[in-house]
Amino acid sequence: MGLFTRFKREIETADHQTDDALKTHYYKATFNQLFESVEKMFREDADCQVTTVSKEHGEIAVEVNKPFPCFLIATVVSVKPMETAIDFNISSEKFSLLGTYPSLKKRINAYYQKMNQLHTLVGTRKNG
Repeated sequence: MGLFTRFKREIETADHQTDDALKTHYYKATFNQLFESVEKMFREDADCQVTTVSKEHGEIAVEVNKPFPCFLIATVVSVKPMETAIDFNISSEKFSLLGTYPSLKKRINAYYQKMNQLHTLVGTRKNG
């Protein structure tokens, strides 16, 4: 990880990410199944406060309190029947001498791991 990366205060997962851990994750599930799992995950997390749920846009906005305040948007997109993708965008206003990026990345990885337990991961790249 480069010095400047460590101090970045925003991470967005995407297909084109160079870091495999931050690539879009695709699951074998319907949009509704995955959207409900993501929403439930945040509602059951004591560190999170769901602020907005927009099912028609596939977005859930969340305020995360620990390890420091940050704002997260989870986007759920149906790619094809029984294949749905999740992306996260997390950012923080906080400055840290150690850098906020490692903590933000750890959060995203934990959310993907939770989804991996609930749904079958198809992959982190678009198929076909």
